Amino acid sequence: MNLAFVESPVQLLNVLEWAYAEGGGDRVLTDITVVVLPPVDPMSRGQLRRMAELARDEGINVRWQEARGGAGAPLKSLRDLSGLVRRAQHIVIGDPFSRYVQLLLTMVRARRLTVVDDGTATMEFVAQLARGERLVRWHRKGSSGPRELVLAPVTARARSRFTPSATRTVEVFTAMPVEAPSGVSVTPNTFAWTRARFGPPLLTKGADLVGTSLVETGVVDRDQYLEAVAALSRTHGATRYFAHRRESTEKLHALEAATGLEIVRPDLPLELIARRGPIGRMVLSFPSTVVHTLPLALAGTEVKVAVCDIAPEWLRDTASPRAQGFLSGVTATARDVQRLAPWRATAVTEA
Repeated sequence: MNLAFVESPVQLLNVLEWAYAEGGGDRVLTDITVVVLPPVDPMSRGQLRRMAELARDEGINVRWQEARGGAGAPLKSLRDLSGLVRRAQHIVIGDPFSRYVQLLLTMVRARRLTVVDDGTATMEFVAQLARGERLVRWHRKGSSGPRELVLAPVTARARSRFTPSATRTVEVFTAMPVEAPSGVSVTPNTFAWTRARFGPPLLTKGADLVGTSLVETGVVDRDQYLEAVAALSRTHGATRYFAHRRESTEKLHALEAATGLEIVRPDLPLELIARRGPIGRMVLSFPSTVVHTLPLALAGTEVKVAVCDIAPEWLRDTASPRAQGFLSGVTATARDVQRLAPWRATAVTEA
């Protein structure tokens, strides 16, 4: 039995892409149960429900498991899922950094483990795996607090599950440019399911801008971000702003007032929104997953994807020391995109 765990809409989309590749590229493998562990924010939950509908339409069994609904929910969910986890012959996961998934992995007996994309986090996961480091999200400064100390053995044991052995194979199914450590196989995600099911899209004359949650995660200064979005929209004639599901309502209101952009809150991952259309002939983005995935999802169309680098002065004091290098790497490794220099206040003054 194949058993997948997802916590975000993008992860569920990439499980569908993996199932399509497993089915030979002409059908979706349906011998899989997808367990959705939804977060609490309404935007993510709404997109997950829409993605769950698409998965069910493909014949996939989807189980909605509330693991965050109160103090007793995590332990109850662990008990409810323990039998499934132990019986599974193949485990597919979307977020190897998730503490909850790491707890589930301590019960895994499966001989095959697959990690599907959770966006650019996959790049950091593979790099940490290759370097033998503990699993920490790139935007975190790290912590040695009580919670981290308690969970350290769980994280260490989960990390060992990602090491191939005589009794277990490990695969990464990804659209990201990664160099996997010895013994870990990499299968390219070409977004074949997305292209087969949707589009090609109707193209509009203007440009669209893709939002990011770098402000919400404490990486980028809010005012710098708003000014950069305004400068990009003026320069390239953008009319719509596709909000990231984690962007705050307050910031989006401020952005709308400052730029006049139409704020769009997508009900599906942007790869599907863009493929269904309508979409601008140019899509502008900051360093993020979409600079790697949109060129694949929109292959064969006339849409151009452009990425604007993050200037060092945009970063907040709360940003991880690794942030600038990681974000630069996301941009530098993107294929089939146009690179744009970061907006700077001095550049506007000199003009």
